[in-house]
Amino acid sequence: MIAILKTALAGILLSAAIAFAQPNPHVEIVPVRGHIYMLTGAGGNITVSVGPDGVLLVDSGLAQMSDQVLAAIQQLRQRVSVNGAPAKPIRYIINTDLHPDHIGGNEKIGEAGKTITGGNVIGDIGDATEGATIVAHEKVLDRLSPNGTPTVSFKALPTLTFLSDQMKLSQFFNGEGIQIFHEKAAHTDGDSIVFFRGSDVISAGDIFLTTSYPIIDLANGGSLQGIIDGLNHILDLSVAEFRTEGGTLVIPGHGRICDTADVAYYRDMATIVRDRIRAMIKKDMTLAQVKAAKPTEDWDPRYDKNTFWTPDMFVEAAYKSLAQGKK
Repeated sequence: MIAILKTALAGILLSAAIAFAQPNPHVEIVPVRGHIYMLTGAGGNITVSVGPDGVLLVDSGLAQMSDQVLAAIQQLRQRVSVNGAPAKPIRYIINTDLHPDHIGGNEKIGEAGKTITGGNVIGDIGDATEGATIVAHEKVLDRLSPNGTPTVSFKALPTLTFLSDQMKLSQFFNGEGIQIFHEKAAHTDGDSIVFFRGSDVISAGDIFLTTSYPIIDLANGGSLQGIIDGLNHILDLSVAEFRTEGGTLVIPGHGRICDTADVAYYRDMATIVRDRIRAMIKKDMTLAQVKAAKPTEDWDPRYDKNTFWTPDMFVEAAYKSLAQGKK
């Protein structure tokens, strides 16, 4: 019974940590580069591509912020209007993970969009274009509908999934190729990062944060090593303008716009903490002993500001991840 209670409590705490970004009274539009924008204040950061082909979103924020997000998108559509007519509607929503601060707006925002159809759609399919296409890795759909029973609204579920390591949109969208990469067992086991190739912008989801230590969702297949692998992949895709500054821009799941130097700093922190905890595990130190040794102490002044995901919570998740995975 005690073990069950501990497990339930851990789940409650993690759920609070995952939704740590409380919505603001309004959504702010932050220009990133060219036709790429970031929306903040809706939960997780939302990346927006807006142009002649319509609107593509990476994540949709919290459900209660959907109206504010739609209002911000409408502003952006008006900015690229042609002869007074706003840009085409929302075509795609790409989800980087399964948590409410990233998929909460799927239903309402998705319903405001229209799917791009091709020659395989015939005239008597009247609802073929209703709603935007919601894209995610297959594991996101599996987690949101265990045993075929959805845990969210049916209209919030992904409508297009992929099983491979990556997926490309089948055509240029707003003048550039867009790639989606699956990052295995990172923040969760269904994480994706989205690479806007022409704009040289990466939407990283919760693999990369500027507001807290890495959040490892063990219950949904996350691991510290997977997060480090994901950060290294972002760095592999990135090219700095000069040394480690500028160049590829990275939009984190939460926090400010970053470049290669920011991602490298975060990767180095996660790697050093991993190595410290791994060495302690090899010495058969208990979780309590590892926490007492404070393996994150060097970075606590920067990251110990988030009451929903504390250094102790991070160390505990990292310890369990490394002990189970023996990595």
